[in-house]
Amino acid sequence: MEIVEIIPASRKLQAEDARKLLETATEIVVAKGKKVDVFSHTASAEDEIVEAMLGPTGNLRAPAMRFGNMILVGFHEEVFSEALG
Repeated sequence: MEIVEIIPASRKLQAEDARKLLETATEIVVAKGKKVDVFSHTASAEDEIVEAMLGPTGNLRAPAMRFGNMILVGFHEEVFSEALG
């Protein structure tokens, strides 16, 4: 696996940044504690997906990673283990 870009936590990513991430994604996995939501990227679901990707402060949940056409947002150990194989 090659790391293409690292963004420091001090740089806050918001809804506009989340929408840009969606441009190349076909599958989005969002973890909030023990809850995991899986979305297929469609234009009609974009607002719902972006809302799920953002935390209560309006910033993108961390960590956020892209693996090919999949985006993982938030931390869930089982999901990360599967994605990282």
